[in-house]
Amino acid sequence: MVKQYEHLKIEDHGQLVICFLSNPPTHTFTSKGVLEVHHFLEQMEKKDDLRVLAFTGEGKDVFIKHYEVGELADSAEKNISQESESNQEESSPKELHNFHKMLLRLRDLDAIVVAGINGNTAGGGCEFALGCDLRIMSEGPYLIGLPETSVGILPGGGGTQRLARLIGSSRALDLILHAKLMTPDQALDLGIINKLVPHESFNKELILYCSDLASRAPIALRQVKKIVHHGLDVSLEEGLMMEQEAFNVTMRSSDAAKAMRALLDSENNIEEKNDFEWEGK
Repeated sequence: MVKQYEHLKIEDHGQLVICFLSNPPTHTFTSKGVLEVHHFLEQMEKKDDLRVLAFTGEGKDVFIKHYEVGELADSAEKNISQESESNQEESSPKELHNFHKMLLRLRDLDAIVVAGINGNTAGGGCEFALGCDLRIMSEGPYLIGLPETSVGILPGGGGTQRLARLIGSSRALDLILHAKLMTPDQALDLGIINKLVPHESFNKELILYCSDLASRAPIALRQVKKIVHHGLDVSLEEGLMMEQEAFNVTMRSSDAAKAMRALLDSENNIEEKNDFEWEGK
């Protein structure tokens, strides 16, 4: 049983779970929201039948507006007031903050994680989407991007690293340095979004997209996700070894053996039918 949250609303469909991000009226992401996602992920990590986890916004026309600017401003002012009390070396981070840890948990979750971007999203909202495995977005007059440099900061929730890995360093630099916000079509063209769907049927399309993923072999899904993500951080040779090991895992699956045998039998039946029709002519 999924517990009740203040900023999250959960729909459990068994192999598919949909999490609606909710923080009216601002629809911003907050430190409390981050903690709730951590608690929610503790449950999802124990859910044996989970294949796909989707996040979408409960608000109309907005996924996550951005990270709560008030929290960031408070933190900046606190840092300035403490600057004279400690040197730069002492103030350097000793570990990743909770937002980074949250997105790394999404990466390491066995299930495929989908961002269902149902409207506008910028800054921390865009970074949350980038931390998911796949992204679909609603068509419409919406914008997505990382505009932090327009207020004198930079994307601090993984945006510089994940966007560069996704579309290349040059394109990422151009978007981040110019604080560009993109339309859904532009995001799709750049490869930031995997699919655009009609706004009027967004939730239905999200479920269909995720259900198709959930219908696929779970062992293969887990292994593909793992080696794609971790392969980015190693040499080609090391990545190929990871792929070989993952392939061997799938080859020890009885479901895979049955599926390949069924495909072979189907192809043989088609060939026999074609031979018969040709001889008949």
